[in-house]
Amino acid sequence: MIGGEVKSKEDGNFKTEPGQAASEDFLGADDPFALFSAWLTEAEASEPADPNAMALATVDQRGMPNVRMVLLKGLDDEAGPDRGFVFYTNLTSAKSQELKAHPQAALLFHWKSLQRQIRVRGILSSVTPDEADAYFAMRPRGSQIGAWSSDQSRRLPSREVLESRVAEQEARFSGSDVARPPHWSGFRLVPLEIEFWHERPYRLHDRLVFRRATADVEWHKQCLFP
Repeated sequence: MIGGEVKSKEDGNFKTEPGQAASEDFLGADDPFALFSAWLTEAEASEPADPNAMALATVDQRGMPNVRMVLLKGLDDEAGPDRGFVFYTNLTSAKSQELKAHPQAALLFHWKSLQRQIRVRGILSSVTPDEADAYFAMRPRGSQIGAWSSDQSRRLPSREVLESRVAEQEARFSGSDVARPPHWSGFRLVPLEIEFWHERPYRLHDRLVFRRATADVEWHKQCLFP
């Protein structure tokens, strides 16, 4: 609130949300993927929109950071060194170029309704063509057309130019399935660090981090000071 008093939870004038007292339960978890899946399932029931939304942080060639919101579109079920978090994008976009030059990135999930967040850091690799084809085929047709129409992250002279391209692609694929563009695919972030955070009164939050040096070794976990 601008120009008025801003109440802080540090003032103690807030109501403890249901389940907050039980937040320590997750500190005994041993599998970060299972814990992530459990929290995501809860977020799907409580978040008003896009519980799979995540901030994706990258760096450019100058080392300048970039961050944007993307959607998690897959979490591998099978254990193994390639298990990770999957998202899709235009391969000519700024994020894709940065990921190709520096294949490390960070993710952040924040679920205000649950007073939780999860931070992830790891190594990037490309999904297979078959994976990209399968997901692209599931997208709404309008999104498929949009993938052909947009030169993502490049200068747009006017909105009319984009709308004209959309019309051209709609005509091109009229009466047929929309094939995946060669410049559209996905990335998999294989985590080396996953941190779980749960809000507690007076900023005495619960933090649990899992770390490993490489993707083919065991996780080591520890609690952190808030």
